[in-house]
Amino acid sequence: MTAPAQPSVRSSDGTPIAYASLGAGRGVIVVGGVLRAGRDYLPLARELAQSFAVHVMDRRGRGASGPQGAAYSIDKEVEDLLAVQAATGATAAFGHSYGGLVVMEAARRTAVFSRIAVYEPGVSAGGSPALGWLPRYRELLAAGDTRGAFATMVRQSGFAPGPLAKMPLWYVRAILRLAIRGRRWQEMEPLLQANLAEHEQVARLDEPTVERYSSITARVLLLGGRKSPPFITTESFDRLQRTIPDSVSEILDGLDHVAPDEKAPEIVAERVRAYLCDA
Repeated sequence: MTAPAQPSVRSSDGTPIAYASLGAGRGVIVVGGVLRAGRDYLPLARELAQSFAVHVMDRRGRGASGPQGAAYSIDKEVEDLLAVQAATGATAAFGHSYGGLVVMEAARRTAVFSRIAVYEPGVSAGGSPALGWLPRYRELLAAGDTRGAFATMVRQSGFAPGPLAKMPLWYVRAILRLAIRGRRWQEMEPLLQANLAEHEQVARLDEPTVERYSSITARVLLLGGRKSPPFITTESFDRLQRTIPDSVSEILDGLDHVAPDEKAPEIVAERVRAYLCDA
């Protein structure tokens, strides 16, 4: 299937931010996670486009958008999202993982979105999820060992299956080299540096609580997968639901953290569609 054309807008600092638009109707912006580009969310977008005009962003540092820049921060990401919103007039947004954090940060600063849906947003509270892998990851990237850096993140971030998290790093590296290679690795490897900067922002925003999200006025759907770690779907969601004034959560059976972009975009899209259509 032919990919949709990608217009772009200029963010506040002049960085071009590209996005792909498809469908018609009420506007929804899709904001993806780390180690992902907009193209990875086109299957989800095509499902949503049956009911909405969907705008899939290439976040800065990937795809057809400009670089992260030396002054990168979550604030830049929010400015990028709001630039796309101004260009499209979208009143709803969906964010996955780090993209969910971007959507929530935007929603607490502005009321342009009336509804948002986030799938396992990258919110850190009181050291959860674990970010202790960042120093070693940074060292390995600086040394040019991208495979080692990636293996370090997978092994220590809390998302790896139990046995993998306990294996020596050299063994995890070997397994991942077999599992992720060819075109998939070629697309992922250039994003490892951006991944570092993004997780450093997650660490910077870490708080024992998530009180900053009490200012969100949009209606919020918190989505997660039953196969994801409990620190996301139980601990984080409980904190967020107590904090965000108008929020609901739903844990989907059989899904994990990569459901929106890899495993089950159609299931996630159906839940998002149902929520956004329930006016």
